[in-house]
Amino acid sequence: MKIAREEIFGPVISALPFDTLDEAVERANNTPYGLAARVFTRNVATAHQLSRKIRAGSVWVNTYHAIDPAMPFGGYKMSGYGREGGAEHLDEYLRPRACLSRSIGRPAE
Repeated sequence: MKIAREEIFGPVISALPFDTLDEAVERANNTPYGLAARVFTRNVATAHQLSRKIRAGSVWVNTYHAIDPAMPFGGYKMSGYGREGGAEHLDEYLRPRACLSRSIGRPAE
């Protein structure tokens, strides 16, 4: 369905039934977007398993839009512009490079 494959912003929710966790992960990852995902479960092991397998910039467990400024935020695939927040945000502005020189002739005074 279009609602499950596109990045739609607004007060929208979709509920799709699934039989196995692998099927849920396949559906979650079967989109060109990956800004964020939510997992609602009572089982902590299930939460950890799904959060490792879902390809999204953020995976919230039993909550929505919980953002910590110290943590990087940003999407995968066609979502977002890289990482914002945390030390990873600074990497977007830094371009490390090596600069080597060798003195030719007389050394500078």
